[in-house]
Amino acid sequence: MRGGRGGRVPNSRSVAPTPARKGYAAAASRRESDVSLCSNRPSSVSLSHAIPCPPISDRSYQSAALRSVNAYLSSLSTATLRPPLPSARDITKAFDDVLSRLDWPMPVGVASTLEDDLPSILSNLRCPVKLSKSALKAPGTPHSWPPLLAALHWLVQLARFRDYRSSSQSFAEGNNVLQYHFQSFALFMEGDDEAVKALDQEQFRQTEEHVAKLMATVESLEKEASDLEKRAEAIRSGPSPRETTEKERALLKDDIKKFDVMIESWKEKLLSAEKLLGEKEEGLDAKIRENQRISEENEELRKRIGSQVMNVRDAERTKKELQAMERDVAEAEIGRNVLEEKSWELEADIDRKLKELESLVEQANHTIKKLKLGCDFQYVLKAEGSSAAEVLGEDYKTVLKPFLNEAADETKKSSVAKLEEKIYLQQQSREKSILLDERKELLSILQKKIDEAEARSILLKREVDDHTSRCSAEAERMMKDRESREHQLLIMEEEAENFLKDSELKLQKSIRESDEEIQMCASELVALIDAVSEYKECMESLVGEIQADLSETTQAIVDAHKAFLSARLMSAGQSASLCGSKRAHALLTS
Repeated sequence: MRGGRGGRVPNSRSVAPTPARKGYAAAASRRESDVSLCSNRPSSVSLSHAIPCPPISDRSYQSAALRSVNAYLSSLSTATLRPPLPSARDITKAFDDVLSRLDWPMPVGVASTLEDDLPSILSNLRCPVKLSKSALKAPGTPHSWPPLLAALHWLVQLARFRDYRSSSQSFAEGNNVLQYHFQSFALFMEGDDEAVKALDQEQFRQTEEHVAKLMATVESLEKEASDLEKRAEAIRSGPSPRETTEKERALLKDDIKKFDVMIESWKEKLLSAEKLLGEKEEGLDAKIRENQRISEENEELRKRIGSQVMNVRDAERTKKELQAMERDVAEAEIGRNVLEEKSWELEADIDRKLKELESLVEQANHTIKKLKLGCDFQYVLKAEGSSAAEVLGEDYKTVLKPFLNEAADETKKSSVAKLEEKIYLQQQSREKSILLDERKELLSILQKKIDEAEARSILLKREVDDHTSRCSAEAERMMKDRESREHQLLIMEEEAENFLKDSELKLQKSIRESDEEIQMCASELVALIDAVSEYKECMESLVGEIQADLSETTQAIVDAHKAFLSARLMSAGQSASLCGSKRAHALLTS
C-alpha cells in the first residue's frame, strides 16, 4: 500500500550536529586553545610586524618592570625578587613560576636548564629581548640582570594576557541573542516546532524582562542624577560653616543685648513705680494730717462755743460765724467731694499701677527664673501695703540684692570671658577665613568635578536614552518579527489544514483504489494458483519421464563402461587391474 505524506524526522532520532553547531563548537574550542602558548607553532600576528625591544638600560623602566613582576609573583603566592640585584636562584625560580603559568615547566635551581631551554622558549614565543649566553650562565650579575628582567617582564605580561583570555567568557556565552539563534536553528533542523515556539516565547519574555530592567535602571539613574543635582544645588545655595557660626554668634549677641535692655527697663520701671508710690504715700499723709487738723479746729470751736455766754450781739455774731462756718462746711464738703473724687481717681490709678506692677512682677519673676540666680525668690504684691517695701515685700533687697550682685559679677566675668572668646573667635575666624579661602579653592575644584560629573551624567543619560531607544526599537522589531511569524504560523496552519483535508481525500481515494486492486489481485492470484497447480502437475509428469530416461541412460553408460574397463584390465597388469577395479568401484559409488 502506498504511503500518504512524507513526514519530518521524528524527535526520538539522534540528530547529527549541524554545520553551525560544529562551527560554534570549533570556534569555542579554538578560543580556549588559542591562548595556550605551549605550542611550538609561531603566532601569525608576530609575523606581520617586528615587536620593538623595550628600553632595557632605562632605570625607570627597570623599576616599573620589577614592580610589575613582583606584583604578579605575589599574586601567585611565591617569592618575590629583592631589588636592586636578586640572587640567581630567585631569578631562576621566578622564570620557572612564570613559565609554568605558560605551560613550560622548568626545574628549579638547574643552571644548565636555564641556559639550554630558555633561549629556545623565548624564540618560540617570539620574545623581542635577546639573551646572551653569559647572561644565562651568571643571571645574578649586574650586567646580565637588565636583559633577564626585560625578558621576565615580557613573559609576565604574556602570562597575564593568557590568564585574562582564559578567564574571559567566549563570544557566544554572554550573547543571549546568538545562543537563541543557535538553539532555534538547531530545533528547526530537528523538526521540533513546539520547542521552537516555546523557545520564541521564552526569548520574548526574557527580552521584555530585560527591557523592563533597563527601564527601571534608567529611572533609578535619573532619580540618582536628580538627587545629585539637588545635593549640588543645596551645596551651592547653602551657607558655609563660617556663615552659620557668625549667624549663631550674632543671635547670641542680640539675645545678650535684649536681656541687658530688658533688665535696664525693668530697673527703670521699678524705680518709677517706687517714686510714684512714694509720692502717693506723701499725698496720702498730707491729706490725713489735714483731716486731723480740721477735726482739731472743730473741737476747739465747739469748746469755745460751749464756754461763751450768749447775747444778742453774740447771737448775731454767732449767727454770722455759723453762716461763715456753714459756708466753710459747704466749701469743706465741696473740697471733700473733690478729695473723694481725687481719692477715687487715686484708687483707680493705684489699681492700674497695681495691674502694671503685677505684669512687671510676672516679667521680673520670669526673668529671675531665666537668669537662674540660685534662689527661689519671687515677687509677691500686697495691695494692702502702705509703702513700697510693704507692697513689694520687705526682703527683696536683702534676698535678691546679693544674687543680683553675684549675677552682675558673673555677667562681668562672662563678658570678660566672652571678650576673650571673641578675641579667640576672631583669631579662629582669621584662621577659618584662610581655611575658607582654601576650601573655596577646593570647592571650585569640586565644582569643576561636579560639572564634569554632570557632563558625564548627561552623557550617560544620553547613552541610556540611546540604549533605551535601541532596546525599544529592537523590541518593536522583535514584536514585528513575532507578529510576522505568528502570521506565517497562521498561514502554515491553514495550509496544513488544507493539506490534511486533501490528504484525507487522497487517502480515501487511494483506499478505494487499493481495495479494487486487492480484489483484482486476488482474482489474478486465484487464477495464478490454478495455473501453478496445473503447471506443477505437468512438471511432475515431465520430471518422472526425465528420471526414467535418465536411469535408463545411466544403466547403459554403466554397462558400456564396465565392458570398456574389463577390456583394459585384461590388457594391463595384475596390479593395474587392481587399481583400475578400485577406481572403477570408486566411480560407480560416486
